[in-house]
Amino acid sequence: MRTRKLGRTGIEVSAYCLGTMVFGKTGNPDRGECTRMIHRALDAGINFVDTADVYGYSETEEIVGKALAGRRDEVVLATKFNGPMGEGPNRSGNSRRWIMQAVEGSLKRLRTDYIDLYQIHHPDSHTDVEETLSALTDLVRAGKVRAIGTSNLPASEIVEAQWVSQQRGLHRLRTEQPTYSLLNRGIEREVLPVCRRYGLGVLAWSPLAMGLLTGRYRKGAPRPDNLRMQWVPRHLTDEHKLDAVEQLLTLAEEAGHSLTHLAMAFATGHPDVTAAIIGPRTMDQLDDLLAGAGVTLDDDILDKIDAIVPPGTDISPLDVSHTPLSLSPTRTDLRRRPHHERAAAA
Repeated sequence: MRTRKLGRTGIEVSAYCLGTMVFGKTGNPDRGECTRMIHRALDAGINFVDTADVYGYSETEEIVGKALAGRRDEVVLATKFNGPMGEGPNRSGNSRRWIMQAVEGSLKRLRTDYIDLYQIHHPDSHTDVEETLSALTDLVRAGKVRAIGTSNLPASEIVEAQWVSQQRGLHRLRTEQPTYSLLNRGIEREVLPVCRRYGLGVLAWSPLAMGLLTGRYRKGAPRPDNLRMQWVPRHLTDEHKLDAVEQLLTLAEEAGHSLTHLAMAFATGHPDVTAAIIGPRTMDQLDDLLAGAGVTLDDDILDKIDAIVPPGTDISPLDVSHTPLSLSPTRTDLRRRPHHERAAAA
């Protein structure tokens, strides 16, 4: 298993990161198999594990914590906060109040006294970034967290956070976790260049585009009635994507690879991507992913990929990891002047 530096942290991580979102009742309810999958990944050279408090509503962190007993020092362990973790208005978000509570819950469930990478799961437009960075800085200084990062952050907010850290003497964000795949290349426009500028490690989630790049979902075929597809909005499997999948399948066959291995090699082959997060639900899926860990793509194949999905392109216009509040259909007030002002102007 190839390894890379995690940004400028000095931490060495595997090019595959084991994602655990489907471990537990929301994916694979067999805790024993989930544990065996974690051990199989570690034995294969993966030393990077990513989870989140909201996965399985805390169950997934418990599975990971138990599985890592006796092997914790082998692993670069990442988790995330932000999502709702119970009833009440203050049990989510990026406030200092919630961060200090959320980290204690994660530490307990993960059975560890430190988290290698603690990540903001989603932006929070209601919380000042200085408030969030100040709390995370205190956790780093207390030794409960080694490095901090984000997920799904627009390029402009990555820059703002770096500026705030510099101006206020706060700990810098060291990583970003965006969606990136053969079908989702939008981050190549701004997010990846910004990450390169500030030396951020990049952890690509959904390199298989929610399973579309496994070859199981074909144009003209019925939409599969499986658990993963129940999570996927209809627009993520639109005809434009399925057209591209058909072309990519042909390219993979010509190159002598499965579509899955082609997709993973593409994601890990970008010079600004540190690791791609794999999310297997079964041991067979994990073994297939591990079998392709050594695949690399030559310039001819990459040129053909560019012809199918141009650089910087998200095939589906709605297929982005974060939508600003100002674009929400319920917040028209953020893009329309009040009616009385418009009436007076008329």
